[in-house]
Amino acid sequence: MADEERLVIMDETAIRRALTRIAHEIVEKNKGIENCIIVGIRTRGIYLANRVAERIAEIEGKPVPVTELDITGYRDDRLPEGKAGREPQSTGLSPLSVKDKIIILFDDVLYTGRTIRAAMDALMDCGRPQSIQLAALVDRGHRELPIRPDFVGKNVPTSRQEQIEVSLHEIDDSDEVIIIHQRGQAV
Repeated sequence: MADEERLVIMDETAIRRALTRIAHEIVEKNKGIENCIIVGIRTRGIYLANRVAERIAEIEGKPVPVTELDITGYRDDRLPEGKAGREPQSTGLSPLSVKDKIIILFDDVLYTGRTIRAAMDALMDCGRPQSIQLAALVDRGHRELPIRPDFVGKNVPTSRQEQIEVSLHEIDDSDEVIIIHQRGQAV
């Protein structure tokens, strides 16, 4: 087993600042929060979505709706062997809740774009939103699909041999983003 090098690229303060900046950018881009819903992708995306919603409530003086999206049945790269197509999943969204709304989709790490494509498929199965905007705490590049975030906490150019690990207080007891590089591998 190769040794790995772990480097903290965002600490608790950096994450807090990034989320505060994203909250301000969301309010500015949408000229407020009317008609907006923040949708966090399970697992860490929902915690980040809730944090941004708290900051927006402080800025605007009113809450923005937040909901969780489970895209498990929509992933094209994680289907059980022998299964094709998607299976209905409980998303917490109804056609009435997304129809003509501005959806701000939130994920922790944006990489190939496949998670976001699956999330957009799930959202479209819930109705037709006015628009979908994308927010990510970390954008590490290496897109396989033509997907670009509207709001980014930090751009981190990586090699495919590196990994990004996001830890959040809500489930990991700490807030940090770590880049992991396997020593002995070519970059």
